[in-house]
Amino acid sequence: MPADKFGYKPTADQMTFGHLVAHIIESNNYFCGKVAAVPAPKVDEAKDSDPKDKLAASLKASFDFCTDALSKMDDSKLGEMTEAMGGQQVSRARLALGLAGSWADHYGIAAMYLRLNGVTPP
Repeated sequence: MPADKFGYKPTADQMTFGHLVAHIIESNNYFCGKVAAVPAPKVDEAKDSDPKDKLAASLKASFDFCTDALSKMDDSKLGEMTEAMGGQQVSRARLALGLAGSWADHYGIAAMYLRLNGVTPP
């Protein structure tokens, strides 16, 4: 997405593209840490108003964290219960499925935003 389009949102009720990127960063760090039972990295909170280069670097770092964390994942721990958002106790397997679902959802939203701006998504 061009830098000048990070403030784009299709309708008044939808998030901006920059907000979507910030949300993906937070989601990746949270879910990958929880699924793999490793601490999430200590990072500055990404803001939708951050410039594209900062958001892109943080997004890449969040996927690098996921790659590393998930490569060390011990599937024998998927039945373990852990605290999720809102204090709910859920299994690591449930969080793994949530992670996969969020990646699909996030890609779909990003692809739509890109196409609405004349950019073919990867």
